[in-house]
Amino acid sequence: MSRAAGDLLGAHVSTQGGVSRAPERGVAIGATAIQVFTKTPNQWREPVVGDSDVAAFRAALAASGIRAVVSHDSYLINLASPDEALRERSVAAFNGELARCRALGIPWVVSHPGNYIDDRAAGLERNARGYAGCLAQVPGEVGVLIEGTAGAGTALGSSFEELAALRHALPAALRARVAFCLDTAHLHAAGYDVAAGLEGVWERFDRVVGLSLLKCLHLNDSKSAAGSRVDRHQWIGEGTIGPEAFRGIMRDPRLAPVIKIIETPKGDDAVFHDRRMLRRLRAYQRAARRNGRRTRTVGRA
Repeated sequence: MSRAAGDLLGAHVSTQGGVSRAPERGVAIGATAIQVFTKTPNQWREPVVGDSDVAAFRAALAASGIRAVVSHDSYLINLASPDEALRERSVAAFNGELARCRALGIPWVVSHPGNYIDDRAAGLERNARGYAGCLAQVPGEVGVLIEGTAGAGTALGSSFEELAALRHALPAALRARVAFCLDTAHLHAAGYDVAAGLEGVWERFDRVVGLSLLKCLHLNDSKSAAGSRVDRHQWIGEGTIGPEAFRGIMRDPRLAPVIKIIETPKGDDAVFHDRRMLRRLRAYQRAARRNGRRTRTVGRA
């Protein structure tokens, strides 16, 4: 099925069997964009991505029609940690992620800010220093999308102000390689009024950070209450956020160039549920287009 030129919608897909398997899994669910792990996210072991792996992935991607790919970094990485050994290990792992993505031609690595543990300001400085060092170590076009968090515990990045501060703390020469990813479930858990005040959320983000720096959206409903700081994803339109916010996102022309990735529950059949969610989101968008055509017709009459 052909997709509109601005359609950049998909899901996090498995790389089991090798990263080159990811594009075909995206095709199977009707995606035009995918998110992947380039390594097992809950292990420190660094995989070797050889020339044959790179060639296979690039060929599979070119043949698939997938228009956009982002990677997500390891869950173990904590660049904000006061523990020097953990921070050094995290730096090495993040360097590895950037290098793999550069080789594979993946332009963005989505990265959760770390947990500061001791002092928030010190943690933010360590996190920014870690990003800066890794970007300098792995030059090229691959960049970082700092993801807003739900704000549990000592996690950094649950406020727009803190996200802006992280980027601002980087050397000016590196900031062009750093932008942002927002997650609807995280925003909801962090206390932003996604369910009933979405336009206000975008206005505040634009004022504090800049909407042009929003390159990726994770579209997830939530099982948790607004402001709970608890990150539990639910199927689109079936959680505490509800369908209207997602209708708004899919119909907003400002967000057309933003990569949109679902991380909703896979259930016992990932292909079925991911296809179901993507169809639902596209139906929200198509309804707006039909309504818009009808409105213009009536106006001309």
